[in-house]
Amino acid sequence: MFDKFKDECGVFGIFGHLEAANMTYLGLYALQHRGQESAGIAASDGQLVRLARAMGYVADVFDSETLADLPGSLAIGHVRYSTAGESRVANAQPFLIDCAHGQMAICHNGNLVNASELKDELVRQGSIFQSTTDTEVVLHLYARSRKATVEDAVIDAVSQVQGAFSFVMMTRDRLIAVRDPHGFRPLALGRLGDAYVVCSETCAMDLIGATFVRDVEPGEIVVVSAEGLRSIKPFPPAHLAQCVFEHVYFSRPDSYVFGKSVNEVRTNLGRMLAREQGVAADVVVPVPDSGVCAATGFADESKIPLRMGLIRNHYVGRTFIQPQSSIRHFGVKVKLNPVRSILNGKRVVLVDDSIVRGTTSRKIVKMVRAAGATEVHVRISCPPTISPCFYGVDTPRRSELIAATHTLEEITTYLNADSVGYLSHDGMLSVLGSDRGQYCSSCYTGHYPVSFPRDEATYLQLALKLDKGEAVAR
Repeated sequence: MFDKFKDECGVFGIFGHLEAANMTYLGLYALQHRGQESAGIAASDGQLVRLARAMGYVADVFDSETLADLPGSLAIGHVRYSTAGESRVANAQPFLIDCAHGQMAICHNGNLVNASELKDELVRQGSIFQSTTDTEVVLHLYARSRKATVEDAVIDAVSQVQGAFSFVMMTRDRLIAVRDPHGFRPLALGRLGDAYVVCSETCAMDLIGATFVRDVEPGEIVVVSAEGLRSIKPFPPAHLAQCVFEHVYFSRPDSYVFGKSVNEVRTNLGRMLAREQGVAADVVVPVPDSGVCAATGFADESKIPLRMGLIRNHYVGRTFIQPQSSIRHFGVKVKLNPVRSILNGKRVVLVDDSIVRGTTSRKIVKMVRAAGATEVHVRISCPPTISPCFYGVDTPRRSELIAATHTLEEITTYLNADSVGYLSHDGMLSVLGSDRGQYCSSCYTGHYPVSFPRDEATYLQLALKLDKGEAVAR
């Protein structure tokens, strides 16, 4: 219904809590925005790791009986939106295996760019894969490792993969968190009493009453066991490439990601947008919910009143049935409704975080005009999106990205707007301050910090969408 990049995945883990599965359920609930296709939890009572996973929202997958079948003080969980592999239950995480090193379960947020090469070699050596995801490659590498200890086998396996990964793993008696050396995806560490928590975003800690301690560092492996917490840094240092889109759109505004308040960053992106793309208008209207923070900043900086001129229906299920083709425009109208008393006779600045294909933005502009707006000026709090992401985000191919194939004038005409203005790339990075050089912005530049094989289309869903010769690796 909404023309946005699809959220990647969310991971959660907890060690040392008597209600580990229940805490994980709550943590996944807070991370539901990161993936809505499937959910799963693995839990251990110190003797046996048990697993429950299924397609659907967290609240649909788990009930009191399901959680009661997951006893123990150690658990990990996952919410998924497929970026590598098909949308089916066999690809739902966590994955769980039993091998020479014992039981191991894994959850993954990210995308492994060399998964197809590794999988080809593993299959030639006799490995049998049960899923079509890149994550399973790590388990095969782990199971085949000749290293003596669990930690060394994890290091051995993870050292062979490339790309974006925040792994949360568990054996029957320890929790293991791993973040790739570039730090593409967030991973936070916290405490809940005597228990340790790791998760994709701090909003999951807030829900269960945990305290944020620090981020798992890029290239770090954190091992939590009965002996306490140990930090291992076995990988060579790499240039940081934290995903800037986490701040632009993916993360919840109440989270801290990469050491910064998401709400504060988005609000400041809106302020910078007003400086760069100011316009005479009567009212600033956010596209809910993603445009609210930036619109607040735009209104503060421009001194134009902020009004909620679009109201979102939060109760539209993901199985909403489209009407007949003649009235399919209801797909957007059922989710957003204009407030005529705010829009009628007004010059409107319509603020959103991003435009992907432009199809939904076009419908929203039409809706605002139909409510009586005399002018509609679209303002976007990030640069034009011109390239797909290969690091754990489901994005269209380049030919489907309106900013990659159309001029600003053509986009304005297509949207039927009076003007369209994007935040500049330099403006976006300046908001991040001294950390600006530590972010990946390949979706805005086409320059990729980790190269990927050209034959990746064999296995990666994203690469199947890659137009020939479109990517520039660096």
